[in-house]
Amino acid sequence: MSTAPTVRRFGLRAAVGALAITLALAGCSSGGGGTAASSGPAAKPSLEFAGPNGEKPGALSELSLTSSEQAKVKDGKYTAAFVWHTSSDFVTAVEKGAREEFKNLGIDVVASTQANFNAATQANNVQTVLALHPNIIVTIAVDPTSAAEAFKPAVDAGTKLVIMTTPPAGYQAGKDFVSIVTENLTEAGQANAEILGDALGKTGEVGYISYNANFWFTNQRDKSFKDWLAYEYPDMKIVDSEGFADETATQTIAAAMIAKNPNIKGIYVSWATAAQGVVAAIKAAGRSDIQVVTNDLDTTLAASMASGTNVAGMVGNGSLGIGKGLALAGAYGVLGKTAPALVASDPTKVTKADLDKGWLSDYGTQPPSSITGG
Repeated sequence: MSTAPTVRRFGLRAAVGALAITLALAGCSSGGGGTAASSGPAAKPSLEFAGPNGEKPGALSELSLTSSEQAKVKDGKYTAAFVWHTSSDFVTAVEKGAREEFKNLGIDVVASTQANFNAATQANNVQTVLALHPNIIVTIAVDPTSAAEAFKPAVDAGTKLVIMTTPPAGYQAGKDFVSIVTENLTEAGQANAEILGDALGKTGEVGYISYNANFWFTNQRDKSFKDWLAYEYPDMKIVDSEGFADETATQTIAAAMIAKNPNIKGIYVSWATAAQGVVAAIKAAGRSDIQVVTNDLDTTLAASMASGTNVAGMVGNGSLGIGKGLALAGAYGVLGKTAPALVASDPTKVTKADLDKGWLSDYGTQPPSSITGG
């Protein structure tokens, strides 16, 4: 995602009273990886979150079609295309869920592209897809700012945009796109905190590696992890916080974090493909005692989790449900039916103990043999 990164610094809740005041005045919240003090226990975080324009989420079940509406969609012989931001196990599962629902609705899929997190590539993909004249485009903006111009020809052509998490900047539901379909971000952050808390026995030093661009979806989910960790596990402390703009940089970031903080026992990372580099850094350091938690189910991380090394768990997004919701929202668009501005799926905690069940629930398949060894 090529949005210009904005470096953020995060704090650590520390001792109370005079020590807290002294640390705060000393500026512990500034500077690389610094810690901040708190005067008391963390307040219970809210489970509410909002979309990029302040939209309040509803449930995925709010998207539904009557039998007559389904018949109208089938009679329309509509087409759809996917213009993704990247490729991953998660994106593949979402597309699978969407394709299945499109097939049920008689909507043909004419293209699927991905941009490797490159905004210029995504802009080119939009032009390529528009040449096929799809009625529906399912997408997530790589860079919301530049995407506003890149997707304008689609809006002008009357193509119905359906958004997974992040729309182009300034676009509004019901006007420029149909709906946003995502996961419940605050529940996902809480699930990450609970997986790591359970894995570490509710105590220990933690590293925090987050996406440091202005990206509403990831920013809120990352923050929720911090808030719930502080609230539910007061004996677990975030001792180092670093941001990344390029997910390929996380191995270097994690290596430096581990060297600087040898007592770290757990690391949170924003999403799974970024977490792969963190796991690689942990293994390179010879640290079998550091556990990672992250979002999205990923084959590489699942193999590490199944072997009992370095991955405490992952949080699934309800991927098939998100895909189905995106397809239904597309149908709303071609019917001219008003859809909820934002709907969210329930995330799922997945650990070694329930990997098979979690993988099947989120992705609709059994884990691949590279995970199970079968």
